[in-house]
Amino acid sequence: MPHSKNKDGDKMIKRALISVSNKEGIIEFARELKNLNIEILSTGGTAKLLRGAGIEVKDVSEITGFPECLDGRVKTLHPAIHGGILAIRDNEEHMKTLANLNIDTMDLIVINLYPFKETILRENVKLEEAIENIDIGGPAMLRAAAKNYNDVTVVINPQDYDVVIGEIRNNGNTSIDTRYDLALKVFEHTAHYDSLIADYLRTKAEKPDIFPETLTLTYEKVQDLRYGENPHQKAAFYKEIGNNKGTLVSGEQLQGKELSFNNINDTNAAIELLKEFEEPTVVAIKHTNPCGVGSEDDIYHAWQKAYESDKTSVFGGIIAANRIINGQTAKEMAEIFLEVIIAPDFTEEALGIFSRKQNLRLIKIEDMDFNYKRGLNIRKVQGGALIQDENNSLSEELKVVTDASPDEEEMKDLLFALKIVKHTKSNAIVFARDRQTLAIGPGQTSRIWALQNAVRNSVHSLNGSVLASDAFFPFRDCVDEAAKAGVGSIIQPGGSINDAESIKACNEHGISMVFTGIRHFKH
Repeated sequence: MPHSKNKDGDKMIKRALISVSNKEGIIEFARELKNLNIEILSTGGTAKLLRGAGIEVKDVSEITGFPECLDGRVKTLHPAIHGGILAIRDNEEHMKTLANLNIDTMDLIVINLYPFKETILRENVKLEEAIENIDIGGPAMLRAAAKNYNDVTVVINPQDYDVVIGEIRNNGNTSIDTRYDLALKVFEHTAHYDSLIADYLRTKAEKPDIFPETLTLTYEKVQDLRYGENPHQKAAFYKEIGNNKGTLVSGEQLQGKELSFNNINDTNAAIELLKEFEEPTVVAIKHTNPCGVGSEDDIYHAWQKAYESDKTSVFGGIIAANRIINGQTAKEMAEIFLEVIIAPDFTEEALGIFSRKQNLRLIKIEDMDFNYKRGLNIRKVQGGALIQDENNSLSEELKVVTDASPDEEEMKDLLFALKIVKHTKSNAIVFARDRQTLAIGPGQTSRIWALQNAVRNSVHSLNGSVLASDAFFPFRDCVDEAAKAGVGSIIQPGGSINDAESIKACNEHGISMVFTGIRHFKH
C-alpha cells in the first residue's frame, strides 16, 4: 500500500523485518524502531528474543498465512514477503498488484545469515551440519532488498544500526546514498558467503578440482596498510578463510610499529623458507630473498651462523626462527638494526631486551612447523591471474651422476642449500658449508652471472663448500667457475641437453654432482 512522504520526498519507513543469527545490538536497535512507531516482523529465535525483551513483534507466519515448516527451512520464501520487498513504489502497476493481493510493503530488512563460516571452522564438523547452516531465505531477502535499494533499506552488519536509526529519527527514512552503500555491502557479503560454500564443498568432493571452470576466491580484510610497496600506492592486508596455523595472519604482534606491505611480504617469504627445516634454524630475508641461513643444534648458534653469513645484507632485514628466542640470542640480535623478528615465542628476558627498541616488530607465531598443503599460489597479471598449486616438493630422486660421490656431510649441506635455493629468486645459486650459507646469488638474467655475483660478494672462503642451483646448467661454465671457487659438490635438477658437458667438467675437476629431477624456478 502507498507510503506517506517525508519533507524530502522520500517514503517513510513504517515496517521492518528482522531475522538475525548475530544478536549483537539487535534488542537496542529494535527498541529504537518501536519508539519510532515502526512495525516489526520477525521469525523464530529472533522473535522470541525480542518478545523476551518486552518488544512487540508480529510473526512472519501471520503475514504469509503459513507456519514455519521443514525444521525451519521454510519461513520467509513467500510472495507476501518478497512482493513487499521487491515492489517498486513509484510503479503504479506494482502497487496495484500489491493492493489486489493484500500485500504490504517492507521498508527495512535487517538480516544476517546462518553462521556457515563459524560452523566449518569448528574441528571435526560433519558435512551434514555444514549443509544445515547454508542459509536460503536470508540471502534471498537480502538480495531482493539490495536490488530494490531505491525503496528499501537493508542492514546486515550491527555496526550500521546507529547510522540507520539516526537517519530514520531525523528524516523518517535513510538517504539514497546510505541505501546504496548498504546494498553494496549486501552483495559483497552474499558473494563472500556463497564463495565459502563453494570452496568448502569443493574440498569435500571425492576428487577435488583445484582448477574449476570458474574460480571464486574470498578473503577477509585484516587491516588497511599505510601504503603499498611504494609510498604512492594504497594497500590492505587480507586473509584466507580456514586453517591459518603457522602463518602471519595467525601471529600475535608483541611490540613494534605496524607492519608495512613490504614487511608482510618479506615475513611471509621468511616463514615459507623456515618451514623447510625441522632442526633449529634462523632465516634472514631481504626483499623476499634469503641473505643468511643457519642451522645448528640450538637457536643461538643457528642465529650466529645466519648473521655471519652476510652481516651487510642482514642489516634492516627480517629474521625468522623456529625455536623460542632466549636472552642470549636476543642480546646479539638487538645490537643490529632489524625490521621484524618472528619466532614461536620469546622468553621474558628476551622481551625485556627487545623492549628497549620500541620500533622493532616482534611477531609470535605458534605452530611454525605446520605446512598448509592445500593452498593456491596466485599471481595477478593484466586482465587475469596465474594460479598454481604450491611448490611443496624438494626433489624427485637424488641421483649421483659423476665419478665422485658426496660424503655424508656434503649430502647434508647439499640438501640444506637446495632448500634455500628453492626460495631464492631465479636465476639462483647458493653456496653453503656446515649448514650455513656462504654466498647467495639471486635474481639474475644469466645463471653464470648469479654464480659470479655470489662468489664476488661473499666474504667467506668457498673452499670445500657445496653449491645448489634452482635449475639446470645450460653450459659447463658454471661448473668451471664453481671449481675455481673451491666447490666440492653440486646439486641441481639436471635435464639440460648439455648435461653431459657439465658432468664431464665435474669429473675433470673432481667435483661430485647430484641431480634432483625437480626444477625450482621462482619469479
